[in-house]
Amino acid sequence: MPDTMKCLAFVDAGTVQLIDREIPKAGPGEAVVRSTASLICTSDVHTVAGVLPVPYGRLLGHESVGVVHEVGEGVTRAKVGDRVAVNAVTPDGTCDNCQRGLSSQCGGPLGGYRFTVQKDGNLAEYFHVNDADYNLAPIPEGLADEVAVYACDMLSTGFAGAQNAHIPLGGTVAVFAQGAVGLSATIGAKLLGAGLIITVEGIPNRAALSKQFGADIVIDPADGNVAEQIVDITHGGVDSAVEALGSQATWEGCLYATKEGGTISNVGYHGEGGPTLTIPLDAFGLGMAGKRITTDLCPGGRDRMERIMRLLATGKVDPTPMTTHRVGIGDAEAAFEMMRTKSDNVVKPLITF
Repeated sequence: MPDTMKCLAFVDAGTVQLIDREIPKAGPGEAVVRSTASLICTSDVHTVAGVLPVPYGRLLGHESVGVVHEVGEGVTRAKVGDRVAVNAVTPDGTCDNCQRGLSSQCGGPLGGYRFTVQKDGNLAEYFHVNDADYNLAPIPEGLADEVAVYACDMLSTGFAGAQNAHIPLGGTVAVFAQGAVGLSATIGAKLLGAGLIITVEGIPNRAALSKQFGADIVIDPADGNVAEQIVDITHGGVDSAVEALGSQATWEGCLYATKEGGTISNVGYHGEGGPTLTIPLDAFGLGMAGKRITTDLCPGGRDRMERIMRLLATGKVDPTPMTTHRVGIGDAEAAFEMMRTKSDNVVKPLITF
């Protein structure tokens, strides 16, 4: 068996490189997984751009599935050879925030987001999993790895955006931006019974995917004031809005497009636009419009992964039209650059091993 593995690393400011690294070991309560499929996320691009303080040499990636290679002492729910998926967020299940049901905030703000941010990521031939019994989720028989991998972040995050938006049954919702997270929020809104789904997207292939995934109306932001159009279509504004990009413009659009007493759910990754995110007071009713703002990071843990994969295994959700490119691990650098520049109409590149 080899002692080293191929993996994608953040090696210098704005630079990634495919490198060799020793295969990790499993300590007590931990596991090591041999990767079979991974996705590259825009969050990786943000990290390499310097939004989060990550040391040079840190491995990238937080969306991988595979086969259990090794388990440490005390692991009882998985054995070597099991096909498993692991969420991008890997809580310990014991801290105060986990006990309060906030697994994404394990240990503190963004604390459950360990891959790349706090330890090596999993865009590698093998990867380490902390608190394995809490985080390893078996992939259902018959569910392909290239489908299951969407449960690791995109669907979990997008669904959280829709769930936290408190969409009434038959209600109206606007999802701002239709990247992979926004598309997943659109899928989630449909699953939750939204009566009218309006999405905002100007890139033609993403707009088409939005329709495929359940959008009733897609608005191109180049066609004028988006919030005014949404208010006009809904005769007063939507019940719920999901911010899925992470920009001041889409944030304000959500606030203006949501009616009094509605909910704005943020799952966008803010940080590159500056140190502050401002609220226009007229859209907020000077603070008295009854609008609720919710935020979240991708919720982790075994149970959530199992529930999402149940939707995949039963055919209720098929995210694979988002997979626009497929490459081997040897082409991971090129796939990352494609994701960084958003070239060739990329939505999600799938890495196989």
